Amino acid sequence: MVLTTDRLVLRLWRDDDVAPFVALNADPAVTQYLPGPVTPEQAAQLFAAQNALYAQHGCCYFAAELKESGELAGFVGLKYQDFAMPFAPCHEVGWRLASRYWGKGLASEGARAALRFGFERLGLEEIVSFTVAENVRSRRVMERLGMVRDSGGDFAHPALLADHPLSRHVLYRLPRDAFTEG
Repeated sequence: MVLTTDRLVLRLWRDDDVAPFVALNADPAVTQYLPGPVTPEQAAQLFAAQNALYAQHGCCYFAAELKESGELAGFVGLKYQDFAMPFAPCHEVGWRLASRYWGKGLASEGARAALRFGFERLGLEEIVSFTVAENVRSRRVMERLGMVRDSGGDFAHPALLADHPLSRHVLYRLPRDAFTEG
């Protein structure tokens, strides 16, 4: 266990997370703004990469487990990004939850804990977040967290072809001195 909130345990990934993670990514609502479903092999690679990022940078997209049931709800955390963008290298707060957990405040709750961790324990000066422009749900979470859109920072995601329909991303920023718990 790395972080806890009232309802979540944010922890490193385990082998038994593969099946529930693949299942949540098989939901078209979850992958609407993502490149697609995840295979078990891709999930295992993602878990290994995230755990390695934690070992190297002290943060990653953590497995988000419900305290009450121990069920995997998805992921929430901070990821070090060093791709070729003007705002990078940076730390990005991100989340992906099973759709049955949407609208319950879990993404905001987990992301707020990740932001606190980044600012207080890692000493970060700024944390960013980004998503496809049409992903209104995630953008609302960013705004609830106090993040502000930097329209001059919008970009084509380097992991996608420039003409891919999911390539265009909007950038949100949160400096340390603007972070609040509320």
